[in-house]
Amino acid sequence: MTYDAVRSPTEGSVPAGDPVRHPLVGRPGKVIGLHLNYPSRIAQRGRAPAKPSYFLKPVTSLAITGQTVERPPGAELLAFEGEIALVIGKTARRITPEQGWSHVAGVTAANDLGVYDLRAADKGSNLRSKGGDGYTPLGPELIPAAGIDPAALRVRTWVNGKLEQQDSAGTVVFPFAELVADLSQMITLEPGDVVLTGTPAGSSVVAPGDVLEVEVDVPDSEHRSGRLRTTVAEGTHPLPEYSAQPVVDDHQRAEAWGSREAAGLPAPFELTGELVAKLRTVGVATLSAQLRKHGYNQVSIDGVRTNQPGRKLIGRARTLRFVPAREDLFREHGGGYNAQKRAFDALGPGDVLVVEARGERGTGTVGDILALRAQVNGAAGIVTDGGVRDWTAVAELDIPTFSAGPHPAVLGRRHVPWDRDITVACGGTSVQPGDVIVGDDDGVLVIPPALLGTVLEAAIEQEAEEEWIAACVAEGAAVDGLYPLSGQWRERYEAERTTRKESE
Repeated sequence: MTYDAVRSPTEGSVPAGDPVRHPLVGRPGKVIGLHLNYPSRIAQRGRAPAKPSYFLKPVTSLAITGQTVERPPGAELLAFEGEIALVIGKTARRITPEQGWSHVAGVTAANDLGVYDLRAADKGSNLRSKGGDGYTPLGPELIPAAGIDPAALRVRTWVNGKLEQQDSAGTVVFPFAELVADLSQMITLEPGDVVLTGTPAGSSVVAPGDVLEVEVDVPDSEHRSGRLRTTVAEGTHPLPEYSAQPVVDDHQRAEAWGSREAAGLPAPFELTGELVAKLRTVGVATLSAQLRKHGYNQVSIDGVRTNQPGRKLIGRARTLRFVPAREDLFREHGGGYNAQKRAFDALGPGDVLVVEARGERGTGTVGDILALRAQVNGAAGIVTDGGVRDWTAVAELDIPTFSAGPHPAVLGRRHVPWDRDITVACGGTSVQPGDVIVGDDDGVLVIPPALLGTVLEAAIEQEAEEEWIAACVAEGAAVDGLYPLSGQWRERYEAERTTRKESE
């Protein structure tokens, strides 16, 4: 089953006007892509879709085996995605999943190519990042759908002859017949339409000169699409000034390559047990002094105090934002499973919930039930620049809470729960999800993760110095030259430290 298209979708790969052979039933009216489907890919992305999510690709993105695809000048993240493509054989409108497969004429190999550098250009539509000419090669042969079990299909992708992707359609979250039925509820599927069914793990970045091959088959049978071959070439036409330009960051690199490790990026910061143990040995005041030495003066959450004196708070920030109370906004956002309840439910071991309450002390921002929920979830503590209800009950829990003090009023008196896990302002400083939060009787600090190692080691050394200085003062020494250490006092300290280390 083949179809003669009217033009080449990849300029320069075949003479203009020559017919291009596609394994299609009729000229496709639309090409529909699916974001996530294979569990192996979902595990990489770290987000599990509850329902299918789609995007459109232009028909002009279609290409055949043996053609080239261009990486735009200035882009670095052209990624391949080997997929099983469904070719619709008869009109589908509001059909059931049980009817879905009967509306598929056949399946073939597809490569859902995309430029991650252009993902920001269209706010999630993928039009330019995945819609370029030649960015949807299909073929070379169509496997008839009749008589095969879609769950038995396999997709494989090779890069320069090395197998990079392999998975079975039997693992997908959304079965193919269900996808056809789902799409047909709002969109009429017509003969020739193409549905891309998602890619498994292994998708990664390719460069000019690389050769990509994708094949769909039913193992141990004669059913196979043949290898869909595409060569990557460097584009020769830079995007003009009036077009969105390639933009890349480490997040996009990790997404395109499949992981931070594959992209050559440093591993994400982890607040290890060793770091926590070291943080317990130094005071917030010492850490504050070291942060100041590194130019960080706006990292203390001011105006809050602990409800458990003597208890240390150490963890990673999760955030919650309240906006000023307004009756209509509270009606829309304050009731039910609002942002406040979602934030507490989402807490995990070692998390510290930091609440932006604008320093408003005239109402409670957390009470005993939600604080208990945080404790049950393993959270390390709560920090709010607003008030706390049920003060005594909250103080009796096993996690510390830092706040502006007690207040009996409910949240709606002054606040509307608005958003969570965003950058917030608490006690006059900015807090981002993942920041390191350290608190004690002196107050609460926000430490950027990238700075923690350097600051912590310096703080440990500072506390050792100050412990030695305090011992000298207790013996009657004057502080001149001793605090801070200088001159002969510095020499004496260094000598004693060297001797101590050699004896250990």
